[in-house]
Order: sequence, then C-alpha cells, then structure tokens
Amino acid sequence: MLAWIEGKEPFPPVERALKNPNGLLAAGGELSTERLLDAYRSGVFPWYTGVEPVLWWSPDPRMVLRCDELKVSRSLGKSLRNKGFEVAVDMAFAEVLEGCAERPQGTWLGGDMKRAYLRLHSAGYAHSFETRLNGKLVGGLYGVAIGRMFFGESMFSRASDASKVALATLVRELRAREFPLIDCQMHTPLLASLGAREIPRRAFLRELAALVNYATPPGKWSRVET
Repeated sequence: MLAWIEGKEPFPPVERALKNPNGLLAAGGELSTERLLDAYRSGVFPWYTGVEPVLWWSPDPRMVLRCDELKVSRSLGKSLRNKGFEVAVDMAFAEVLEGCAERPQGTWLGGDMKRAYLRLHSAGYAHSFETRLNGKLVGGLYGVAIGRMFFGESMFSRASDASKVALATLVRELRAREFPLIDCQMHTPLLASLGAREIPRRAFLRELAALVNYATPPGKWSRVET
C-alpha cells in the first residue's frame, strides 16, 4: 500500500517502495526546502505532473554517473573544443528551469516544482549550468548539491551537444570540488551513452549516506567558462 505523508511526517523506509511503478514510495506532503533536502538525503526525489498529490520516488536499481567514468565521444570532444560554446554556472537558473519544462518529458515541472527549486537555488543548494552560443541560451541542466553529492534533475538542448557540454562542465566542476558521484535517478539511453550505469539501490544508499554528510556549505557556484 502506498504511504500517505501528512505535514512533517518522515518518509517511510525506501524498501517499501513499489516495484510497479518502480520506486513509487509515498504521496502527499509539501515541497518545502526542508522536505526536499530531507528527501535527497534519504535517497528520495519528487516527480509528479502537478495534478495529483506530490509523489515521492526511490527506484531500484538507481542510475548514477561516476565523475571519473564520463564518456566523451569524439563528436562531443570536438564540440567542447571548437563549437564556440560558453558555459555559465548559476547565472540563469530560472531560464534553465523553463528550458527543461519545455521538453516533451518536462510536464512534471509545473509551477509548484519550479518555485520549490527556485527556493533551493536561493538557499544555495540548487545549481544550473547554462550553455550559450553567440550569447543565446541553447542548453543546460540543473540539480541539487548536498555535502559532496550532486543530484541531477533535468537537462535540455536547443543545439547539437549543448546539454552534453553542460554535463561535461558539471563533471569538471564536481571533480574540482571532490564530488565523486551524480545521482541520475532512472535509466535513459542518453545518460547510458555518457557513462552512467545502474547500481542496486542498497549500494547507492551506502554511498549517499557518506557523501551527504560532508560539511560542505551551500552557496552559489557562479562563473563563466569558454
């Protein structure tokens, strides 16, 4: 039976998540900053269309990308070197949210979700990587950083390789900050082509517990790279 969350009630153990649909753990509650941070620290994330109550997920297996396992194809390497992309960090968070919401798969990014992640960004936990070409935003991604763990949420592209360039820049940033792992949540062919792979939820939770407990203060990561 699906758990229902009222007020500040804690999440049920993730082992109670449904197998079909994979990882559905609970419904209800709110999208406050405190609730979202607790969710990420527990290996849980929200995903819903905005019509039903908030739905909380913890799938098994879990898709992750280790920062030392990013696959840079020959074409992506050329894009990183020669296409003239400029990548900014935390300069246009709201625009990246809108770009992700415009994707066919972005219907879950409704008004409540956008406002929730904007609050996380203001608090220094949510970050965006924005790819521009000739000054125009053509791709990007956003996610949440807690301790030394990065939780990838969504990305979009309006030009070839634009989102991949943002991801490669994210990985470089995370390596510099000694973040070893990106939570990619669930399998997609694109993420798999870039080196992400599935691991058992139990193994993911072990790594998560260690990484989120680093005393890394939140704050903006603003800068521009070319």
